[in-house]
Formats: sequence, C-alpha cells, structure tokens
Amino acid sequence: MYWHSAIFFATGCAVLLYNLAQYADTVAMTSTFLGIEIGKRAVVAHEQALNTTGHNLSNAETEGYSRQRLEFSAFEPLYLPGLNRAETAGQIGQGTVVDRIERLRDELLDKQIVAQAGGEGYWTSRDPYVRMLEQVYMEPSDNSIRSKMDVFWDAWQELATYPSDSAPRNAVLERGKTLIDGIHGRFQALKGLRDMTEEDIQLRIQQVNDFSRQIAGLNRTIQEVKAQGDNPNDLMDRRDLLVDKLSQLIDVRIDSRDPDEFMVHTAGMILVQGRVGRQFRLEANRDEGAEGYSQIVWADTNEKVYFQSGAVAALVELRDSTIRNEMQQLDSLTMHFIDLVNEIHRDGYGINGSTGNDFFTEHNFVTNVNGNYDRDGDGTFDSSYLFRINGTTVLDPRAQVGLLGTITLSALDGTRNINYFPTDTVADILSRINNSGADVVARINKDGNLSFRGTISADPSHPDFVIRHIEDSGRFLEGYTGVLQASGAAGAYDWEVPDAVNTLRAGIPGVAVAPIAHPAGWIEVNSALLKDPGSIAAGFGVNGRPANVGNADAALAIASLRNTPVMVGTIGTFDDYFADAVGRIGILGEQSSRQLETHNLVMKQLTEMRQSISGVNMNEELSNMIKYQHGYAAAARFISTVNSLLETLIHMGA
Repeated sequence: MYWHSAIFFATGCAVLLYNLAQYADTVAMTSTFLGIEIGKRAVVAHEQALNTTGHNLSNAETEGYSRQRLEFSAFEPLYLPGLNRAETAGQIGQGTVVDRIERLRDELLDKQIVAQAGGEGYWTSRDPYVRMLEQVYMEPSDNSIRSKMDVFWDAWQELATYPSDSAPRNAVLERGKTLIDGIHGRFQALKGLRDMTEEDIQLRIQQVNDFSRQIAGLNRTIQEVKAQGDNPNDLMDRRDLLVDKLSQLIDVRIDSRDPDEFMVHTAGMILVQGRVGRQFRLEANRDEGAEGYSQIVWADTNEKVYFQSGAVAALVELRDSTIRNEMQQLDSLTMHFIDLVNEIHRDGYGINGSTGNDFFTEHNFVTNVNGNYDRDGDGTFDSSYLFRINGTTVLDPRAQVGLLGTITLSALDGTRNINYFPTDTVADILSRINNSGADVVARINKDGNLSFRGTISADPSHPDFVIRHIEDSGRFLEGYTGVLQASGAAGAYDWEVPDAVNTLRAGIPGVAVAPIAHPAGWIEVNSALLKDPGSIAAGFGVNGRPANVGNADAALAIASLRNTPVMVGTIGTFDDYFADAVGRIGILGEQSSRQLETHNLVMKQLTEMRQSISGVNMNEELSNMIKYQHGYAAAARFISTVNSLLETLIHMGA
C-alpha cells in the first residue's frame, strides 16, 4: 500500500515537471508582450501611411510631383526552421511593417514624353518668331515694299511721259527715298529679329547649363540616400522635372539602366553622367557669312554642337537659316534692283546734260579695281571678289548656238554642270543656267551682252554676291558670248586666285566688284541727284552727244524693269519676287501653326496619361486616409485589449 502511493506520487511529479518544462520553453520562445509589439507595428505602419497620404494631398498642385504609396509586408514570423523550434501549430506572426514607400511612375511613358518634348519645345519657340516675320512683311498693304516699288515705277513712267519737266524728276526722287526707307525698315526689323534670337540662344544655353549642374547634383544626393537603404522619391521627382524642362530646350535621351549612374544624352554625346554635368559655351563664329553671331560648343572639348530638336535648335535655325534667308532675299532684291537701275541711268543724260551718274549709291566691298582681296589676312591678295561679269558679244536670245559643251558653275555643294547642244537657243541655255541651282544667274543686259551675276550664298563660309567659278568645256562662253578668254579648265574663272579678271574677255570694263554685305541696310539715293534733280537721266544720247530734251528712252527703260525678266536671284521678275516672298512667309506661318498644334495635342495626351498614373487624385487620397485611419484605430484597440489581458494576468499573480 505504501509502495503504490510512492509510485503514484513520483509519477505525478514527473508529469508536473514535464508540463512546467514545456511551459518554460514556450515562454522562452514567445514573449508575454508579443501582442503589444504586434499592435505597435500596426500603429506605426498606419501612421506612416497617413503621413504619406497627407504628403500626397499637400503636394497635389506641386509641379512634377508623383504620388507615393506604402507597400506593407508581414514581419518575419516568430519560428524559423531549426532543431530547437517549438512544437506549435504553424508559425506565429509578428504583425506588419512598411516595406517601402513607392513612387508611382511609368518609365517608358516618361521616356516617350522626354522624346516628344523636344518637338514641342522646337515649335513653341519658333512660332512667335514666324508670327513676327509675317508682321514685318505687311504684304499686301499700302506700306509694303511692293506698293512703294510700284509707285517708284509709276514715277519713272510719268517722267517718260514728261521728260523735260522738273516735277516728275522730283517725284522720282521722293518716291525713290520712300522706297529706300521701306527697304531700310524691313532690313532693320529682320536684323532686330535675328539679334533677338541671338539673345534668346544665350539665355537658353545658360538654362541648359544650370539644369545640367542641378541634375548632376541631385544624382549625387540620390546615390547617397540610396546607399542608406532609403527611397529618395521627392529628389527623383525633382530630377525628372529638371529633365522634362531640359528636354524642352534641347534633344534629350535618358539612360537609367544603371541605378547608380543616371545619364542624359544629347546631340550624340553624354551631357550628364552620374555626378558629372557637362557644360556648353558660346563663342563667336568666324565664318565669313556668320557675321560674328555665336556658335555653341562643348566647354571641355570646344567641339561644335548641333541640336536636332528643342527650343535651342529652333532658335539657331531661325537665326542662321530662316531669318538669315529672309535678309539675304531682301539683299538680293536690293542689290539687283540698284544694279539694274544704275546700269541704265549711268548711260542716260539728265536735262542738264550730265551723264555717268548712278541713281543709287553703291559701296564696293573691295577698293581694288580688279576685285582682288586678302581673304586670309596675311597681307597678300589671294581672292577675286566680282559681282557681275559681262560678255562682249551682242546676242540674239532666239538664235541657235550651233555649239556643244558643258558649262560648270559654282554651287552650294560643289559645282553644277549645264550641258548645251547645237540646237539650243541662247534663251534655252540661260534658262538652264538659272534653274540649275548654281550660285550665279544669267541674263541679256540692255546692251545685248550675256551678263553673269553672283547671288546670295546658302553657305555662311562663302560671301554673298561673289561669283566663284565659271568654266566652259566648249566655246559658248569663249567665242560666242565673249565672256572667257579660253575654254576648258585652263581658261576658267575662279575666285580663289587674285587677278582672275585676266581670264575674262572684257577685262576690267566688263566687271563690277562685290558690294559690302547687306546692301538693304546701306542703299541710298545718290546725294548728287538730291542736290541737282536735273541730273536725273530721262534719255540716251547718240554718238556721245547728250539726249534731246524730249528723249525719254532711259526713263522708259527703267520703268520697263518692272515686268522684265531680270533674274533677282533665281526669281524672274520683281513682281515674281514679291509673290514668292508672300507665299514663302505664308507657308512658314501655316506650317508653324499646324506643327505647334499637333505637338501640343500629342504632349497633352501623354501628359494626361502620366497624370492618371502619377498625379494625386483627391478622392482616392481621402478614401485611403479613411482606410488608414480605421486601420490605426483597430491597431490601437488591439493594443488596449492586449493591455487588459496583461492587467488581468498581473492581478491574478498578485
């Protein structure tokens, strides 16, 4: 009996000790305050979510801001695989934590917007200048150059009707001055626009350099923040906003494949690489036709930069192409106009018997009678600057030449070859020359001679109104027209040698040297005529004798220039020139308006797509705020409940 009682007691003690060991093991692995810890994590997580929601709401109108979202994840469970794992049903969870605060962006869409922004920036910058160009021309109107030139021709027609009167001569002078004032006004307006683009380019390059520095600085800060394991969302938003603004100025391509080295490419080169932001510099362009305007170069290598899109590309194209071309067209009109009027007026006689007077002043680029010029500035003549070259033979435009050969003339991209055949008439060959795209035009002058004239140059390295090369493999320019001394390459006229005038049949009397740049800016009526209107020529003399008082051949010849094919550059008549100018400016305006509208529409669609992804939606944020508020309240209630349980346990122990 006693023995059985001892066995029962020993067995009971063993069971009690086993249960106590199991309880001790459980207590060792699971804290009594685990519930408090779970609740605390939930409160902290939902508090962060509420703060992030408030951050979104407060930045709803901030430019470039991307809404942020918290990503919750379950905290690591209590039991991990191991031999000392307690034998419990499943893993014991430990609540939630904030895994990361994510920035909602679509990188592919961002790259598409950056690529498209260059086009929008290009047309946004170009359109206002095109509108100002349209205002400069004022065509058609009573104040346009065309109207003033029509009045000028009418004045000569009036003089041809009354060649012996003084009143028509005074009218010619006054209308000539009015025309010149109109040409000066348009030239100054165009030059003002070109100077404005230059100032705009300087400002935009400063902005580009500033953006480059800021992006590189943000890259440095972002790398440092990421190294600490954080997500610098606001800093990346600021960087993306700078890239967006930069892409409006220049063509930009971003490369974010390496998270530690964000890169920005432009013009085929790297602009920003990680912490390094390269810079641009402006330096004076030394090309002869660049007129000292700046060119953009890399500050570290001095290499020229050619942007393909963006505001800077638009401004450079406006300055160096669009506006420059309009100035050249005006210069071409002016130069050919004054040369043709002077050519006739110089051979005419005034009512006072004077002759040899130009109606308009002409200022030569070089003073050397042969047109020799020291182009490289080494003190020795190395070039010939001739504007007009005349032949010596009187031609019939309708006559067949009966010759075979090839005329070679200078052009923008080298030379142009104009073939002629025995059955061609003189007029056929001249038409072929004028439509070849060469840098010279040809016509039959008032004396019946072939006349070559230099035109404007599309290449800034070449001067305007300079004939650069004339060559003929046959004898059309040699014996038939009397322009060259000999045929073939040996007899060719070329501007890159001094005294090239010696290759011409007529020599010095048959040429005119090139004018000072931009004749539209300096042309004036001859001051000698203003002092004595009687010197204005109305008729031609005969055999060296002054014209009769009633002779009006000179005035009539000048008036007839109005509709005569005179080849103003590649344009046939003066009226054709004005019609071409109106059409050209109209097309520029229409193109600019349509392109800007198209690019704005595309950018609007892309921006709205990005806004739907990254923009802050007030309703959504308020809904999230209520959700996180309830989550926070539930976590707090859970902590309160656990606290009550612990309080009960403590009281039981007491």
